[in-house]
Order: sequence, then structure tokens, then C-alpha cells
Amino acid sequence: MRVVSLVPSLTEAVAESGPGLLVGVTDWCTHPAGLEADRIGGTKNPDVPAILALRPDLVVANEEENREPDLAALRAAGTEVLVTTVRTLDEAFAELDRVLAAGCGLPRPRWLDEAEAAWAALPQPGAPRRAVVPVWRRPWMVLGRDTFAGDLLARLGVTNVYADHAERYPRIPAEELNAAGADLVVLPDEPYRFTAADGPEAFPGLASALVDGRYLTWYGPSLVRAPAALRAALR
Repeated sequence: MRVVSLVPSLTEAVAESGPGLLVGVTDWCTHPAGLEADRIGGTKNPDVPAILALRPDLVVANEEENREPDLAALRAAGTEVLVTTVRTLDEAFAELDRVLAAGCGLPRPRWLDEAEAAWAALPQPGAPRRAVVPVWRRPWMVLGRDTFAGDLLARLGVTNVYADHAERYPRIPAEELNAAGADLVVLPDEPYRFTAADGPEAFPGLASALVDGRYLTWYGPSLVRAPAALRAALR
């Protein structure tokens, strides 16, 4: 098969499970290292003619990361497009199996079983901690309702203060974040690259946890190591 991936997480999953299938990936697809495939633009602005020129049998996409007009243009040109929906860990496991088995015709990879086992083996969390989880700065944006990252944190005993917000990624001023009743701020290094010197200082009254954004937001082989890595960072 010839596969184009418009999602970094799915790029890593397909590359690890079926080496040689990928002929096109986005500029944001950084894993695995040394991936040999044509770059076809960003997740929000893919080069549709370049994708079509690669003659893919399948394009894999995500309803949150990719724009419907781009996917519609690919379908209109006769290209099969598989669109995933991933807002919980369970959905991630189901969609990964669908992409790899039904979409790419691959056997179920061992890493997917290992990832499910790793998350199933998590100990019961202690008393929940209330957290704000920024994903952007200038303006401040945080995790709201119905997000994959929020579901992972909940399984680790971290309650997102804005989990019931009407928006999935609301813009909240810093002063409101500090007054939201949280006792923890979780700062991933993507999409905005929060660091020890850029982020914690905006929340002087809260403990801060810097986490690897790939473990918090990617669904793919990184899910095998994510439970242990996130638990360590949250401690």
C-alpha cells in the first residue's frame, strides 16, 4: 500500500507497524527519527495536489487535527480518506486498531497490546489533584471538555478544573486560571513549548509539573511508556 498520514501520532503508529507504507507525511511528523517520506505541508494546510501526486491508496486523518475542506478535496479526487476520532484513551486504542488493521491491512502490532497492558496496570490513584492544563500562551488556552489529554490525566488522578467548560480549548486569562481553585498546573512542551523558565512563573501559588507533550497528547507507540513517564513527571 501507499499511505499518506496527516497526523503525527498516526505517522508514528504506521511507520512502526508497517515500515515502507508511508509515502507522505506532514512537516510536524517527527517520529520515528529518520523517516523517509515526502513532506506535504502542515496538518492544517496540507498540499492537496502534492498528496494526490503521490497516488496514495489511503490517507489517514483526524477530525480535530485536519480541516474538512482538505479532506473533502481528497475524496473528490477519488482518494480514500480514513478519519479518526480520538478524545479518550479507549477511542485511541480502537482507532489505532482500525487504522492499522482495517485501513492498512497490517496485523495487530505488539506495541498496541503492550500499551493497553501498561494503562490497565496503573495503580489506583490517590486523592485527586485539581489542575489547570495550559496548551498555549499569548493568549492563554487550556484543556477544556472532552479531550484525549484530559482523559489520560484523569486516569492518573488529576482532575482538570475546566473539564466541564463549554469549549474544548477555552481561552482563559491568567488571573482567572490562578483563581480557579487548582492546586497544580500541568505544563506540556507542545503545542506550546513550556519550560522551567517559561510558564511556572505565571502561577506563583501552584505546584507545577512539566510534562513531555508527546506522552500526554500522542496516541501511538508512545502510549507504551506514557503511564510511567507521566506519573513520574506529575510526582
